[in-house]
Amino acid sequence: MFSLNVPVPGEVGRLAAELHPELTRFERLRDRHTLVAKRFDTALDPDAGSLPRLRERLRPLLRGCGGIELRVTGLDYFETPARGPGPVVYLAVESPSLHGLHGELCESFGAVAGMEGDAYVPHVTLARGGRNDDADDLVARTEINPIAWTAGELRIWDSRYREAAARIPLR
Repeated sequence: MFSLNVPVPGEVGRLAAELHPELTRFERLRDRHTLVAKRFDTALDPDAGSLPRLRERLRPLLRGCGGIELRVTGLDYFETPARGPGPVVYLAVESPSLHGLHGELCESFGAVAGMEGDAYVPHVTLARGGRNDDADDLVARTEINPIAWTAGELRIWDSRYREAAARIPLR
């Protein structure tokens, strides 16, 4: 399965490393930090399983997009995520331009129920599984210094191989 991801700066990885001791109470820690702009699902669009067709369809949608302004604003969690075990502890990301792009991509490729469209919450997952009380406690007592950046490219992520299959520069 493919997704369109926004690269995150090294500062996000350093912040995750600083938070690591606090995250060990959760069942699974993320070692790769990504920000999903759009998931592609073959049940919604037959082109979603083809990298060449995805790239061709994305080009006109991303033409003239320019850089995407983003900002990590704090720590939060999903108590009951749409998929997989909860809670999901994450870095909250604010970006009106990413929300706009996500909406356009959902119009073209369909929205994954419970995760996209109106339910879309831009975030960088840090950990999942465990107790909601632990997540609530962590979020309540942790302050995050904001991290702002401009994404100059997007990446098509191939979850089968856990790597970027293509890079798309934003101009």
